[in-house]
Amino acid sequence: MNARKLASLNTLLREIRACTICAPMLPHAPRPVVAASADSRILIIGQAPGARVHASGIPWSDASGARLRNWLDVSDETFYDESKFAIVPMGFCYPGKGASGDLPPRPECAAHWHQTLLAQLRDVRLTLLIGQYAQRFGLGDGFGPTLTDTLLRWREYGPNVMPLPHPSPRNVAWFKRNSWFEAEMLPTLRERVEAALNG
Repeated sequence: MNARKLASLNTLLREIRACTICAPMLPHAPRPVVAASADSRILIIGQAPGARVHASGIPWSDASGARLRNWLDVSDETFYDESKFAIVPMGFCYPGKGASGDLPPRPECAAHWHQTLLAQLRDVRLTLLIGQYAQRFGLGDGFGPTLTDTLLRWREYGPNVMPLPHPSPRNVAWFKRNSWFEAEMLPTLRERVEAALNG
């Protein structure tokens, strides 16, 4: 990517990190969390930062992130190398707690920022859509009646897009009920991650 486009991406990331669009609706001061570079090979679109990530400012710096890195079979060093992974949640700020976990990501982020940001990530070879909000965004009409239905059809989305369940500890029961995920999807996921990073 030429210097002008790189400058444009860096400017955009600074603007996102300074964003206060949904400040009145947040339980804390805005702290947008995003990571990307012009060279990112793998794009991770998740939901929104949790409380621990809000506190640290580091994406996926919690138990969910540890499980995700295990799924991908990558080290922390590789995961946090922005030339390898772009991390663009549906909502950049922690939305607060709801009755059964975190609230949904604020819709303002995707509406205001995503089209422009994702258009700058032109070297992405693999996109991982984590959770239903990311899958509705990334798959459109390809999203099934439920997240499980969508995941069962993972082969239909081609080699460059993979839907994934959220790696939250809250989903342990789902992982136990759906042993095919670990047996069938994870080996392919790891193969695709390695190919995207090293190809």
